[in-house]
Amino acid sequence: MTPTTIDPASAFERARTGLWASLQKHLALIYQAEAAFVKSVAFAHSFPFAPAEVEAGQLADYTRQRSALRDLFTDETTQLDTLTKAIRTKDYAEAEKKQLYLLLLGYLDVAATVFERLSVQVPRGLPKDEELEATQVRFERVRNFARLNVKGIAGLLG
Repeated sequence: MTPTTIDPASAFERARTGLWASLQKHLALIYQAEAAFVKSVAFAHSFPFAPAEVEAGQLADYTRQRSALRDLFTDETTQLDTLTKAIRTKDYAEAEKKQLYLLLLGYLDVAATVFERLSVQVPRGLPKDEELEATQVRFERVRNFARLNVKGIAGLLG
């Protein structure tokens, strides 16, 4: 092997290790945002809650934490969309791509449970958020794409 030749196996190993480390960091951020959001909505006994029955400070904290979680959701979805495209275009073997998509799918499934709070733990009369809805659609598209690549066509037919 010449100094300019890159071993495809080591390139894939570096990619897999890098993806794993990156996903762990992203999960830590998501869990941190979730913890802050859960704390900010601790006053609610059921959902949707009545904003008029909540103290102004609690409502302001909830709004701030919800906004932070929503922004994180949007950012993560954009990054995940880019990542799935990068995996698709890399010159890895199909089995290697499947490993990367499997790592990604595990992350997506965990992240989905956290980001679902944005639709469930809400006040009554919350105005429609078209950007959030668009992000949810993109997130599900990325998740379905990863799932399709893990299962493969044979897995869908069986």
